[in-house]
Amino acid sequence: MDLSDALGDSATPGQQQVPSVPLTVPYDLKLPRGVYNKMLITINGEIKPNGKKFTVNLTRGNDIALHFNPRFDDCGKKTIVRNSLVRGKWGKEERELSNFPFVQGKSFELKILCTDDEFKVAVNKSHLLAFKHRVTELNMITDLGIYDDITLSSVAVETLP
Repeated sequence: MDLSDALGDSATPGQQQVPSVPLTVPYDLKLPRGVYNKMLITINGEIKPNGKKFTVNLTRGNDIALHFNPRFDDCGKKTIVRNSLVRGKWGKEERELSNFPFVQGKSFELKILCTDDEFKVAVNKSHLLAFKHRVTELNMITDLGIYDDITLSSVAVETLP
């Protein structure tokens, strides 16, 4: 599946939608079926004007299958750290990216598409990165957490055709 298929604005029946009112951060959402191929998570929010970072975690119990962590000042640089925590140990950080699409004080749309092999991430309708699954029991990844320096407008979960 190509991430561009997921970048449209149309919602499908069965979409789980949270209303467009500011949501409380930290924000936690249960994913009863876990994550699965063609599952699309859409997060709309705004970076706080003096925000230093925000975090999106997909978790299985104490394990973090996907840790997505944009940082506005990581030793003087903007970076997006991706990692996983399995059995109490962090894996190898992925940091290299040519693009940092987030702007303090500006709104964003973040889409995370789960495939059989990886999470594909797009920001503002543009593909950003892919993160290979390190936790392969996808149906056990049952929690979405959103933290730190953002104002959260909406979170939607849907299944693509």
